Amino acid sequence: MSDLPPVPPLSDYLGIEDVGDLTALHRLTRYLHRHPTALDTLGVGKTMVLLFFNPSLRTRLSTQRAAQLLGMHVIVLNVGESWQLEFEDGAVMQLDRAEHVREAAGVISQYADVIGIRTFAGLSDRAADYRDQVIRAFQRHATVPVLSLESATRHPLQGLADWLTIDTHRRTARPRVVLSWAPHPKALPQAVPNSFVRWMQTAAVDLIIAHPPGLELSPEIIGDTPVTSDQRAALEGADFVYAKNWSSYTDYGRIGTEYAHWIIDRQKMQLGNNAQFMHCLPVRRNVVVSDAVLDSSASLVLRQAANRTVAAQAVIAGLLAGLPNQ
Repeated sequence: MSDLPPVPPLSDYLGIEDVGDLTALHRLTRYLHRHPTALDTLGVGKTMVLLFFNPSLRTRLSTQRAAQLLGMHVIVLNVGESWQLEFEDGAVMQLDRAEHVREAAGVISQYADVIGIRTFAGLSDRAADYRDQVIRAFQRHATVPVLSLESATRHPLQGLADWLTIDTHRRTARPRVVLSWAPHPKALPQAVPNSFVRWMQTAAVDLIIAHPPGLELSPEIIGDTPVTSDQRAALEGADFVYAKNWSSYTDYGRIGTEYAHWIIDRQKMQLGNNAQFMHCLPVRRNVVVSDAVLDSSASLVLRQAANRTVAAQAVIAGLLAGLPNQ
């Protein structure tokens, strides 16, 4: 197609910081949203290996679909069903860890042209989680590009899909976007909100973050983004409402069970400017958001999920373009 934009090469994709040319990636993402088969020969003869240390639905299916749309073969390994890997250098491997990441990454690199990895935070040791040990170890020891399918602290494919969702559904040149903490019965990581904030900080939006006291995100992530503990004030005039639970950064892993009233319901959505609702899924109905909102025409959650394929497609295309002799 003559109007196909150039594919910006990427070395790895662990976060927005790995994108050298955001404008070029945005342009490609928008194009693939309209023309999903435009690069269907780019990955012919190439193989992607997807490693899942944790369960997945959207990430697994959307990334496989994206690779297939580029003409790639896909191999999926549930690492939890294999033997445990050792990540510490100098470890004496006398216990239950049968293989070191040095060998594992080296071997998988011989089978793959791109490696995608999904792993979660433990939510007990903040310093360890924010080192992102698993995905950083694979990045160090693999000899092919590494793609984050979610790490302990980032979900960069979700962030790009969220940016595309807002870009294609905005009604004003600079919409008001609210990221609102929402209740949840389990401790959840900060990966999705971290990446959403970082992507929105580069976008033409007015972002505000709302959360109860003591449930803040990393100051390094927040930067100068406005933050409030007054949810209703934040929602006034909102164009997009993104609800997401995360556990506390300061009191690491704290859930916030006393804030069940932070649920997003129809009355809160009515504070916005015909606001559209977003969530990365899976979502706990009538805990995070009411049925009335989730099932309404204002809900964008299924379109967000569809955009996960587009985001993965654009990023994988960039990783393929960055391969030597490509």
